[in-house]
Amino acid sequence: MGRNRDVRFVSSGVRHPSAAASAPAPAPALALLSATHPFAHIGRAIDAAAAAMRPSRDFRFVSSGVNHPSAAASAPAPAPAPALLSSALPFADIGRAIIDAAACRLGASLPRVPIARADTAPPPPRRHGKDGGGVEERVLISEVAVQGKDGEPLERPELEAAAAAALRACRPNAAVTGREVQEDVHRVVESGLFRSCMPVAVDTRDGIRLVFEVEPNQDFHGLVCEGANMLPSKFLEDAFRDRHGKIINTRHLDQVIKSVTGWYQEHGLTGLVSYAEILSGGILRLQVSEAEVNNINIRFLDKKTGEPTIGKTQPETILRQLTTKKGQAYNMAQLKRDVETILTMGIMEDVTIIPQPVGDSNKVDLVMNLVERPSGGFSAGGGISSVITNGPLSGLIGSFAYSHRNVFGRNKKLNLSLERGQIDSIFRLNYTDPWIDGDNKRTSRTIMVQNSRTPGTLVHGGDHPDHGPLTIGRATAGIEYSRPFRPKWSGTLGFIFQHAGARDDKGNPVIRDFYNSQLTASGSAYDDTLLAKFESIYTDSGDHSSTMFVFNVEQGLPILPEWLSFNRVTARLRQGYEIGPARLLLSASGGHVEGNFSPHEAFAIGGINSVRGYEEGAVGSGRSYAVGSGEVSCHMFGPLEGVVFGDYGSDLGSGPKVPGDPAGARRKPGSGYGYGVGIRVDSPLGPLRLEYAFNDKQARRFHFGVGYRN
Repeated sequence: MGRNRDVRFVSSGVRHPSAAASAPAPAPALALLSATHPFAHIGRAIDAAAAAMRPSRDFRFVSSGVNHPSAAASAPAPAPAPALLSSALPFADIGRAIIDAAACRLGASLPRVPIARADTAPPPPRRHGKDGGGVEERVLISEVAVQGKDGEPLERPELEAAAAAALRACRPNAAVTGREVQEDVHRVVESGLFRSCMPVAVDTRDGIRLVFEVEPNQDFHGLVCEGANMLPSKFLEDAFRDRHGKIINTRHLDQVIKSVTGWYQEHGLTGLVSYAEILSGGILRLQVSEAEVNNINIRFLDKKTGEPTIGKTQPETILRQLTTKKGQAYNMAQLKRDVETILTMGIMEDVTIIPQPVGDSNKVDLVMNLVERPSGGFSAGGGISSVITNGPLSGLIGSFAYSHRNVFGRNKKLNLSLERGQIDSIFRLNYTDPWIDGDNKRTSRTIMVQNSRTPGTLVHGGDHPDHGPLTIGRATAGIEYSRPFRPKWSGTLGFIFQHAGARDDKGNPVIRDFYNSQLTASGSAYDDTLLAKFESIYTDSGDHSSTMFVFNVEQGLPILPEWLSFNRVTARLRQGYEIGPARLLLSASGGHVEGNFSPHEAFAIGGINSVRGYEEGAVGSGRSYAVGSGEVSCHMFGPLEGVVFGDYGSDLGSGPKVPGDPAGARRKPGSGYGYGVGIRVDSPLGPLRLEYAFNDKQARRFHFGVGYRN
């Protein structure tokens, strides 16, 4: 018997039409069957699908999950409202919400490309039972075969085996329906190895022989990826490294496309493979679409009503803080850092970023909603000075301050403060520009004026029945420039002028103390100094137990003959370690002064920030010093923390080299150690420290302070 010329089995499953291909011509007629043959009406029922289901010469694949409207497609449904990137909510959840919203918006803006889909063929005829229901007729298949296109044998036996393994219903001596044949065709194509599959029924003397004519995909010989500006090339190279020379498997391609989308999400980006096709010669072409930042718009909102209002901050002051710029990839992680940067400016109470798609492009406008904090105001408070240790109200300080954190709407800071205690007083005026206009290195500038009176007990302390306490008066003015060198390094360069001298308890200038030690280096009532200062700071993180290193150099410039000339170098190092539930903190500091300097500027050793167990400056004062400390802290409960510590300090034998030898006149030991225990309580003012220490002289002493050790 010959081939039936009227009946054709045609896949109504997956087909891959070419965007540029014209409508295919009808396939040639196949085997002829009698009109009364039980299989004939099934062939006629699905014959209408045959013309549309011939193998395509091109392959197209589109990432699932995102619809890409074309000009011919109907208007897409409105995209969901964009999620908010708010500093007031957990950022990870907001990031995921924005990725979903942005992907939806991005997908809606991409051009439509052909999508692999299942066309619904006309249902096969059904026999009507007595109850009126349809029952699809089955046909007995005597033989099932897999061949190449136009009935030619496949060159690779493994492809024939793969196609045969995908068949479930179509087996020799099995009765099948037209729908089951369609499902098997789907399975063959979905194996990923074939670009087309067409079932052909051949009527033989042994019965119906069902032949699946398949066309394999091309062998993979290269990859072209376009539009992937952020995706590393190595990512795709690794994905296809072992595929060269092997047949292209669309299932593997689908996995690669999903992994590309996953890479973008993991890195806070919005991107996907929007188009894929197999070109002639086995070249695979991928088109990647990445969301791109278009315009960044600033909008100020009223704190109470949430309605747009006029802000006091200049928009360019906000925009220059952003690392996200127009034309860059839409990066969620980068936006998070930008939000944190704006909040650290101290002038905003809330920052919200809303992405909005731009037309049919892959660009996104960013709308930044800002709620400003009050710009300035007055404040009053109090504190404790660790320098003053005698008297019924020893160490109590009252303070009054005015601050403006957004001068001229450009984030410039103005601070005016006054502190007054029993003996000491400090007046400060600081004006800071956190980022100088026109500078691209984030250089800041601080101008300061200060007038202070502090106790001279650190160096020139001691009780004497005929003399009251000495105070050191300093009038200071200076300018400093600071900028980051690297992510964890920063530096400061400045010039400071200081006019300093000693006064007695009546406010009169004095040049010698009651031990006849000189109080000034010049021999006059005041010493004048112009200092050139350089400081470099390394901080591993903001945590107190992290690594920190500070190096400071000051040079006195004798521009006038009476101005002091000296060089002072200091360094501080801190390193923390986690030991189970406890934390070990090691710190060390040291310094040296060379030249002609004021005696009250000597390094004072002893006290709560030096060697605990001693009063402030009671260990010694010298041209050089070294202090080391170690403490182990452990959380107890709530905000309470327990501490065990030990300190050691020495003037390195430099006490007699200080002008007037104030330490020798007061019989200070020059070195000493202390140890003890303490508790710390977290508070809005910082950690409150209460410590009980013993020194090497068997003396005991309580120390109370606010904040961490210097």
